[in-house]
Amino acid sequence: MPIESLKERLPAFAKDAKLNLSSMLSDETLNPQQRYGLFLACAIATRNADVVRAFEALARQHLSPQALDAARAAATVMAMNNIYYRFVHLASNKAYESKPARLRMNVIANPGVDKADFELWSLAVSAINGCGKCIDAHDKVLHDAGVSEDTVHTAVRFAAIIQSVAVGLEAGEAAASLSEAAE
Repeated sequence: MPIESLKERLPAFAKDAKLNLSSMLSDETLNPQQRYGLFLACAIATRNADVVRAFEALARQHLSPQALDAARAAATVMAMNNIYYRFVHLASNKAYESKPARLRMNVIANPGVDKADFELWSLAVSAINGCGKCIDAHDKVLHDAGVSEDTVHTAVRFAAIIQSVAVGLEAGEAAASLSEAAE
């Protein structure tokens, strides 16, 4: 499914999501690998199959097979880490902070793409998944690597837009299905 189809399917109440999506797609603040890897990792994090398919098709036009896999890996490993570290962070029992995670996450050390790009994708996915501990950890790595705050801000803004598109599509589908059922 092409991105244009997603835009066409967004209902009128999601006009802002459509406008933001258009502006995001024309924004060239990030380099192509950062941009399209981020799009794909964030699309996967939305768990919306149509959004994933659309951004996968777009990313395939711009990324190497290794970068595609790295973006998929960022979404996958953050799905695990964001749950675990959000729990550790939010739990009242601080004893969990001293326990080893015992989770395999080798891809973070060797993602197959520029480490800063992978960290940027991981941070954006962590923003979608709501893990402050992971956001802080990835932000620190990015800062130490010399990645600007503007780049991080853009990545999170793009994550927010992609999530908004997924929610708008789902809300529109739910409303349409309820309208059909009422007829």
